[in-house]
Amino acid sequence: MLDSGAAPPRLARRNAMWSDRNPGIPAMPPELPAALTETVRVRVDQQRLVQTALSLIEVPSPTRDAGAVADRLADLLTSDGFEVERPVADWPESPAVVTRLDTGRPGRVLQFDCHLDTVHLPFVPPRCADGCLYGSGVSDMKGGLAAVVEALRVVRDTGALEAGGLLLTAHDHHEGPWGDRRQVKALIQEGYTGDAVMLPEYLADHLPVAGRGMAIFEIEISRPEKPVHEVLRPADLPDVLGTGVGLVSSLNKLHGQLSRTTHPHAGSDSIFIGQIHAGEIYNQSPSRCVLSGTRRWVTPGSGPEVRAAFQRLLEDAARSSRTEIEVQFDLQAEAFSIDPADPIVAAFQAAHAALTGRPLPLGGKPFADDGNGFFAQAGIPPLTHGPAATGAHTLEECAPIDELVRVAWVYALTALAYCR
Repeated sequence: MLDSGAAPPRLARRNAMWSDRNPGIPAMPPELPAALTETVRVRVDQQRLVQTALSLIEVPSPTRDAGAVADRLADLLTSDGFEVERPVADWPESPAVVTRLDTGRPGRVLQFDCHLDTVHLPFVPPRCADGCLYGSGVSDMKGGLAAVVEALRVVRDTGALEAGGLLLTAHDHHEGPWGDRRQVKALIQEGYTGDAVMLPEYLADHLPVAGRGMAIFEIEISRPEKPVHEVLRPADLPDVLGTGVGLVSSLNKLHGQLSRTTHPHAGSDSIFIGQIHAGEIYNQSPSRCVLSGTRRWVTPGSGPEVRAAFQRLLEDAARSSRTEIEVQFDLQAEAFSIDPADPIVAAFQAAHAALTGRPLPLGGKPFADDGNGFFAQAGIPPLTHGPAATGAHTLEECAPIDELVRVAWVYALTALAYCR
């Protein structure tokens, strides 16, 4: 479970400026030297990048079983001349992979954090066709990881990093419900963090500077009496299915109230019911009903308050319906928001503008990733940006090779701009 305290103090002053800014239009970033931009363009080796991606994709790595691909990544980095650490990070089955590029001079450290595991679907071997890479994990996120590795090579080989350094962390235990993110949380707890972190998830059309917190809940409504035929049930028998339907109605009304709490980038608070189960046959009065769904919020640090309010609502429903109600409320990620003027945003926008002629529009992050945890647990600003890949969490993952090259350029230039 991610730490869900108040917004970290080092970011509180930055966040206070948010409401005074235009939420949709980023300021033009400072220009990067044209010679530096061209050097990075030339040094990114497309063939080497593709081979790195294929080498990672060809190793199956379902969540909780990513040890073999962690070994493969460590071998690739070592053969490229990088020093590699293998911290256990609370998951000895798949020790994490860490490497650093350190100038030895004071300056900012930019971290790239990547998960090595993939969702539990049948393995699809890698292939290259029509300018794209296909295979399990190419979109989420082995293609992005390969671009990070290529960016590290370029930054090192150009010798253009003036100060500070780069940090790469890669780990298992990301994808739910199989993993609980214990390894990235342990890495943060053990101090494997930079001054800002970038995550190569498949989000390319805008730059997310805020994201909602999210919890998955499962509500179980029950009564001690056994299931009974509808015509034989006592008149005063507690109705678990009716209570469930009433809860769905109450939660839908609550959603309307919650949606008034908004953030200019992240959206609004919400509650969503996706499943309801009860009964074994059409004319049986069941003794158990289960609801499940999600609760999302925009205010950083409000996870405990959200949980407590949810629990109070269910306690009231249990009393009025004479049923027993238990809830499993799993906090997946805390909300975050960072100042659009933060140095990592400025560095990224400078890199993107140097390569494309324009900065990315600002927006919110539609999903929760490990960046939420870095904000909540370590107090560092997270940026999610990766290739415009498709098919994540399906059998048809696809990443255009041009996109992998583009993000390798962006990562390398962002690193050079941020650590200057």
